[in-house]
Amino acid sequence: MADLFHELLNPPGSAGPRSGDKANTDPVALEYLSALASMPLAQLDGSEQQSLAQSSHSLLLSLQSLSKRSHKVIISSAANHAHLRTSLPILAASTGDLTAAIPKLDNEAVHFSTTYNKSGDNEILNARKRALLLSRNVERLVDVLDLPTLLSTAISTGSSAPAANYASALDLNGHIRRLHGLYADSPLVTSVSVQADEAMQAMAKNLIMGLRAPGLKLASALRAVSWLRRVVPDLDSTGAAGNGGGLGALFLVCRLSTLINMLAALEPLRELAEQESFRQQQNPTGSAWSGGQQTERYLKRYIEIFREQSFAIISMFRSIFPAPANETSSTTGEYEDPLHPIPSAISTFPFHLVEMLLETLRTYLPTVKDQPSRDSLLTQVLYCAGSLGRLGGDFGILLATIDVGQEAEDEWVEVVKRHRLMAGRLESIVGGQR
Repeated sequence: MADLFHELLNPPGSAGPRSGDKANTDPVALEYLSALASMPLAQLDGSEQQSLAQSSHSLLLSLQSLSKRSHKVIISSAANHAHLRTSLPILAASTGDLTAAIPKLDNEAVHFSTTYNKSGDNEILNARKRALLLSRNVERLVDVLDLPTLLSTAISTGSSAPAANYASALDLNGHIRRLHGLYADSPLVTSVSVQADEAMQAMAKNLIMGLRAPGLKLASALRAVSWLRRVVPDLDSTGAAGNGGGLGALFLVCRLSTLINMLAALEPLRELAEQESFRQQQNPTGSAWSGGQQTERYLKRYIEIFREQSFAIISMFRSIFPAPANETSSTTGEYEDPLHPIPSAISTFPFHLVEMLLETLRTYLPTVKDQPSRDSLLTQVLYCAGSLGRLGGDFGILLATIDVGQEAEDEWVEVVKRHRLMAGRLESIVGGQR
């Protein structure tokens, strides 16, 4: 019945949906038409019209209320719905582009993972690894780079507290040498080692200058030599108990240089002695003033300095470089080299010192004409010879080679006799006290 009412209300020629199209039939309309078909005619003519009017009014109020509450949302939804007409094609085109780019992106990702693989050999990755390694060890590198500065500071301040600072410098140098041995291929460690070698050369120069100090004491000399053994080990190849080697020769050269400088400070007196000798040659008779007073002053001061320094040099050398215990033992067949072992530098050093003194005496002693002055000088020379004689360097016998003139030879003999007599008495007195 409801279908009949629906076809009646929607004839086939109308603009509405076709009557035979079940898919386009409104189920609500069919339900309402079924309800109408089941109602009596009186109800359809009376109450149904009022019910429809009430429903229509209620729906109108609901629509008005809905429009008041949600008109902004509805307007926005309508605007967005209209915008979808342009956004959806754009989205579709972008989706197509993304779909086309995905294979290229995948290829690039594969190429990146293949190129920058950790197990592969890549220069960029190696550079980054080195940079990261440098960043992690920057503090250690700074400490290594500060080693030459610390070493130079310890050496430069060694004059104030040499024992502590030079010991620290040697420890730092030993640490740098160990680093260079462990990392010999590292340019940084090699550069630090080169700077350390330069600093140690400066330290060796300071120590050598210390050995040339006029007022050098035995304790200071022992420390300086012990440091030089560590700074320049090649100079002392025979060791501390040997004959001194190159280090002993260096010590003698430094002390000899100091002695020569101290004697050179007597240059004003030497010039006066030269002038006095020249005046004697010009005027052999001479006056009392040209009898050798200036020459006597020069020789007395010269012999005094020579006696003090020569005794100090030789005694200090023997204390620093003691002779080996088996030095006097037979060495037949012990060494293949006939020139081995090399004798100590001290074995010929006293001869050089004595020759310096005798040359000066030969030059200036004939100028002294006064007998008491000559006796005083000869006595002073004999004391100097006795002083060196305590160390095995007595040169008293060599004084006979000095030519002081025929008239002064007897005086020399008497002075030598008096000196020997006095020396014998002193020895007897000292022996009796012991």
